[in-house]
Amino acid sequence: MDRTELSGFLRSRRDRLRPADVGLAPGPRRQAPGLRRTEVALLAGISVDYYVRLEQGRGPRPSEQVLTALGRALRLTGDEHAYLLRLARPAPASAPRPVPGNVLRLLDRLDDVPAMVIDASYDLVAWNRMLVALIGDPTTWPPRRRNRLRRLFDTGDAITGNRLDLARLCVADLRASGRYPADPAVRALVGELLEESPEFARLWAEREVVVQRTLTKRTVHPVVGPLELDCEILAVPGSEHRLLVYTAAPGTPSEDGLKRLLAG
Repeated sequence: MDRTELSGFLRSRRDRLRPADVGLAPGPRRQAPGLRRTEVALLAGISVDYYVRLEQGRGPRPSEQVLTALGRALRLTGDEHAYLLRLARPAPASAPRPVPGNVLRLLDRLDDVPAMVIDASYDLVAWNRMLVALIGDPTTWPPRRRNRLRRLFDTGDAITGNRLDLARLCVADLRASGRYPADPAVRALVGELLEESPEFARLWAEREVVVQRTLTKRTVHPVVGPLELDCEILAVPGSEHRLLVYTAAPGTPSEDGLKRLLAG
């Protein structure tokens, strides 16, 4: 049970709510904008003392019933509620495992669209030839460049615009994955980025939780020009790996660009 993260997550979700969000009157002498601990306890139907101990990282492991009540009181999303439940459970086994054979075979069959596999720490671990045509050959890159999060935050410039939106989503997804802090590789990655990137540290401190399921990638390929690709992110059952598949909307210049990459 990760008491420190459970404590911090509860506080962060409490701070983002206003009394009006949950049907309560503001009341007099309110110094902080978020809900009070007494209000959260009232909404969840638990004692104030018990909730205070949870936020202070003390007390027994909360039951799933208590966590579900807190999730309702704090207006958690589905991803946030799943994350809250994981925080109170024993940490999962964290030994690295190879990419399942069926996933590698699927990559080989996906010969007309770029596709790749990442692990729990965002390392690129497998890909098909269309991905090489799109972004280059990862075997020629240094190991650091094969990590999507390191590439995203490895810059001295401020992250703005669409890149900031992507960065925020990736950080929220990393926390939601459930592998931190149990997985040594994820823990090491988080520690490294906290030390090296103020932007990552700021986003990590927000404790946002969103499982990444789809995104849009915009890039300019040196041969086929501008591309706008939809990326579907598919979890591999029973594994920490995820399959990312890039497609283009039918009848668009981006679809024509992918066809040219395939022909080349």
